[in-house]
Amino acid sequence: MATLSDIGVSALINILTAFAFLLAFAMLRIQPINDRVYFPKWYINGERTSPRSARNFVGKFVNLNVKTYFTFLNWMPQAMRMSETDIINHAGLDSAVFLRIYTLGLKIFVPITIIALLILIPVNVSSGTLFFLKRELVVSDIDKLSISNVRPKSIRFFVHIALEYLFTFWICYLLYKEYDNVATMRLNFLASQRRHAEQFTVVVRNVPHVSGRSFSDSLDHFFKTNHPDHYLCHQAVYNANKFAKLARKRERLQNWLDYNQLKFERHPDKKPTSKRGCLGLWGEKVDSIEYYKKQIKDLDRRMTLERQKIVKDSKSILPVAFVSFKSRWGAAVCAQTQQSKNPTLWLTSWAPEPRDVYWRNLAIPFVSLSIRRLIISLTVFALVFFYMIPIAFVQSLANLEGLEKVAPFLRPVIELKFIKSFLQGFLPGLALKIFLYILPTVLMIMSKIEGHIAMSTLERRTAAKYYYFMLVNVFLGSIVTGTAFEQLHAFLHQSPTQIPRTIGVSIPMKATFFITYIMVDGWAGIAGEILRLKPLVIFHLKNMFLVKTERDRERATNPGSVDFPETIPSLHLYFLLGIVYAVVTPILLPFILVFFALAYLVYRHQIINVYNQHYESAAAFWPHVHSRIIASLLISQLLLMGLLSTKKAANSTPLLVILPILTLSFHKYCKHRFEPAFQKYPLEEAMAKDTAERSAEPDLNLKAYLADAYLHPIFLSFEEEEEEMVQVRVDKHQTHTATSQAREISPPSPANYVQNPPSPPQYVHQSSSPQYVYHPSSPPHYEYNQSSPPRYEYNQSSPPTYEYNQSSSTHYLFGAPPSPPRYVYHQEEP
Repeated sequence: MATLSDIGVSALINILTAFAFLLAFAMLRIQPINDRVYFPKWYINGERTSPRSARNFVGKFVNLNVKTYFTFLNWMPQAMRMSETDIINHAGLDSAVFLRIYTLGLKIFVPITIIALLILIPVNVSSGTLFFLKRELVVSDIDKLSISNVRPKSIRFFVHIALEYLFTFWICYLLYKEYDNVATMRLNFLASQRRHAEQFTVVVRNVPHVSGRSFSDSLDHFFKTNHPDHYLCHQAVYNANKFAKLARKRERLQNWLDYNQLKFERHPDKKPTSKRGCLGLWGEKVDSIEYYKKQIKDLDRRMTLERQKIVKDSKSILPVAFVSFKSRWGAAVCAQTQQSKNPTLWLTSWAPEPRDVYWRNLAIPFVSLSIRRLIISLTVFALVFFYMIPIAFVQSLANLEGLEKVAPFLRPVIELKFIKSFLQGFLPGLALKIFLYILPTVLMIMSKIEGHIAMSTLERRTAAKYYYFMLVNVFLGSIVTGTAFEQLHAFLHQSPTQIPRTIGVSIPMKATFFITYIMVDGWAGIAGEILRLKPLVIFHLKNMFLVKTERDRERATNPGSVDFPETIPSLHLYFLLGIVYAVVTPILLPFILVFFALAYLVYRHQIINVYNQHYESAAAFWPHVHSRIIASLLISQLLLMGLLSTKKAANSTPLLVILPILTLSFHKYCKHRFEPAFQKYPLEEAMAKDTAERSAEPDLNLKAYLADAYLHPIFLSFEEEEEEMVQVRVDKHQTHTATSQAREISPPSPANYVQNPPSPPQYVHQSSSPQYVYHPSSPPHYEYNQSSPPRYEYNQSSPPTYEYNQSSSTHYLFGAPPSPPRYVYHQEEP
């Protein structure tokens, strides 16, 4: 078991590592060559230009301003300077509420830490029961600071019970206030939004086939019959697996063509050539530009034929559609009610915002969803137990004394002072971190197989799986397997009646392992987050070997968004550790505080300068945060009850029975009081916004605005000719012909929409290759002012279009537009 000296070695290693990371970050961020790595969000917003453009050759790579090296720590006050309102304007409500989780942790644990250290440490230390058990159990100096050191039947347990009540009431009070604040922020944020397609649109799944009617006719008939005054239009969804593969191949060929054309422009005297064999290593040598042009032309012909085949084939239409309504009120009624007497047909729910749609899963038949989710549940269950093997191995490293008593031949190696301190104080936490590294990716794949149709939902489901895994394996698994290894000699040589007492004493002793894990993951790991070593290396490698055009450079710079599926469950684990061990082993609490303070500072900086959120869920994840902190409270209460029962504290233990009941009652009240704000849209609010909008814009052509907001990716393909961007728009009621040149259509306006008889879009292939080019539209804009009634004004020149995500495997995936949404959020201080 780790001693104070082992913990000291671990703390020294992690503090030095964290300091080295922070120092390296402070130096690397001011170098011009790294500017796109450490400030990508400002480039995406168009508010920052490269500092390398106006410098000499050396200045393009190295910062020659000596003064900046003396102010390299100014990123810390800069990160704290931006207010919460400004963060909402800059990054959205999701990012602002994510930061509130860290401030909630500080609000909870600062007073708890002070009280626990001042009251519980003296109570635990002065008892000294472990002195009498030292020959039977493996103990350390840290364990003498825990509840294990209190004698059985001691009156001192009333102090622990009283503080458990106090801590529970304090946490519940803060949770209530925070839930209320976040729910209010969400409602105000939604009320302040200007017009968006998802406010008027629902997604309809499991649409039944009606004999003698087309899919479009069936949808029109159903909604005109059941929503005659509010139904506006619909957008069908197509299955386009093969077409998506062709589009990805064309994207790669176009990149190579751009690269060779730029290469030829720089060196006109030398025509670029390549070999036609595998990977360009052998085969016939050909003119690269002509070769790729021919390849693209042939591929365009195949894409056109495939597109026509899909459009004409009724079997390609999926039983899913995006249905739009004339008002928010009509959409709210449809999304929140049952549409058919058969509850498995005509299933409606709010449509995700267009950039949040995970198109690939729309092709999954509804019948298979339940089967898929059952299979994934069983798989996750099996994965949890599979990971118990490496977790047990990690615990064996953390408890070398237990192994020494069973395997004495290992003692000469283990007893070397530095090796022992390294194995017990640093390696267990690092090994556990490595085992958990690939887990979020695996769980995200499982969530995608389940069939959720929004990226935000996929991330929340992945976070739920990761949380359960952390709870069972990292927390409970570490306690159970660690206790078994730690007290292996006691288990093997004592009577079965004494085993419960041994477990009761040993569980608090696992605080030493969790302290090492917090230092590795929460100190050094968070410092590594701000260093961005992996993105830094990948960016420069791509810049050297893979970046061929400016478009490639923008993709290499893309920072992605905050990794909610991994970050939020890890936060839940820290809440769990702090709440459970606050009464049991309070010496762990200062390590938790350091984590929350450092993580808050780091993620504030990352959200302001780095991460670009790919969707906005308006803090839809907060109910899960609240529920899992409540779960941590319940676990701490049950664990303390079990622990006191092994201490023969029959007089004091019954006092804890009522505490879980009170906690569950509080959770139920909060669930009924606040959760509807995160699940349903009030009809009162919808009607108010509709009324205000009709008064402000009586001549609004809403059908034109919504016509292609959820246009299926089958009608979008991309080609960018150097700096030329051409937008291709398809109205579901229009026929389009691809001409011999790139089609160029003016930005949409209501007057540009011509109503023709319903027919699928037609594409005619001409002799030259058609151009399918993406043109980014204006990002959505939000203006929020809590001090005055919300205004609902339309200020968007074109509806959102979507960017092709090359990482998808079988379907189009659309990430965020090149420019993220800008939120203007004003909140007057009371």
